Amino acid sequence: MTTRPLHHRENRQHPRPAPLTRAAFVSAPLCILAYGAIRLGDPGHGPGPAWTVGHIALLAGVLQFALVFPALRRMTGPATAAGRASAGAGALLGLAGTLAVVAQAAIDLVVGLSAADRPEMNRLFDEVQSHPGVLPAVYTVGPMLFYVGLVWLLVQLAVRHRVGAWRPALVVLGTAVMAASLDLMPLGALLFTVALFPRDLPLFRPVTAPHLPDRPADHPLG
Repeated sequence: MTTRPLHHRENRQHPRPAPLTRAAFVSAPLCILAYGAIRLGDPGHGPGPAWTVGHIALLAGVLQFALVFPALRRMTGPATAAGRASAGAGALLGLAGTLAVVAQAAIDLVVGLSAADRPEMNRLFDEVQSHPGVLPAVYTVGPMLFYVGLVWLLVQLAVRHRVGAWRPALVVLGTAVMAASLDLMPLGALLFTVALFPRDLPLFRPVTAPHLPDRPADHPLG
């Protein structure tokens, strides 16, 4: 009987992700950073090219998290039933939050294209938010699930020593920064970019090596 090399077994357990998924870990937060930067250049926050381009960038960035959350769930690797359930719950929360943020960005985009000035935008926003359930689902509770899911998955990965604790810490800090002021969104998005940078993430490590170094977690500098 022949025994397959170890790296063959690793290939079955950790298939290499699509290049698009790897790219999403960088481009998703960078698109959000672009939105924040464009927003700073539009002090009136009213209808116009800056509002439209900024929200297209936001929409593009958030949509890519539909690739990021499932990838983070896969990074948890073999686990107990409770661990798999936890990772699945975190991914579902994150995807639900992604849907809420996408809905909010789409509404903002349509309102900006429909209104002639900021007062008319405010009137249209009031109309949209007056419908039952829209405010919590799209503007308050729903978007928070995005951040909860992201922190949840990264904390679980850190607890299992699959990523460094600095990654979830940076996401928490970035979330707090953006919650403090939307004007700080570029800084918060930059922290997200560093936290999600794919270097040394479990899903993107080489899978053909016969032995992986026995270290507790990745680290930010190499």
